[in-house]
Amino acid sequence: QVQLVEAGGGSVPAGGSLRLSCVISGYTQSTRSVAWFRQAAGKPREGVATTNSPYGGTFYAASVKGRFTISEDYEKDTVYLEMNSLKPEDTAKYFCAASGSWRYDVGTATEYTYWGQGTQVTVSS
Repeated sequence: QVQLVEAGGGSVPAGGSLRLSCVISGYTQSTRSVAWFRQAAGKPREGVATTNSPYGGTFYAASVKGRFTISEDYEKDTVYLEMNSLKPEDTAKYFCAASGSWRYDVGTATEYTYWGQGTQVTVSS
């Protein structure tokens, strides 16, 4: 059974940084796409960044490009989201998601099969 477990959320002031992690277990396919999505209160779920495994490239939403970095540690089977220069509008619950196909953009939530429970990020002004 595939499981994704996020960690690393918290509260930071504007301009601060956080690193989220997503530990993946039970995934047996040789390729996958892993993404970070976020959902603010009262808003739809929004794709933030995607990485294709193995070594298949990364893609970002325009709103986070240059501030966020997605990366993967293959030995630890963990995907990270390094978030810098955080803004109050980055406040949301962040989710990790995986699918069996490589992607060439961040995509939409319906295109991912497996999901974690999410971790809250709050950025104060």
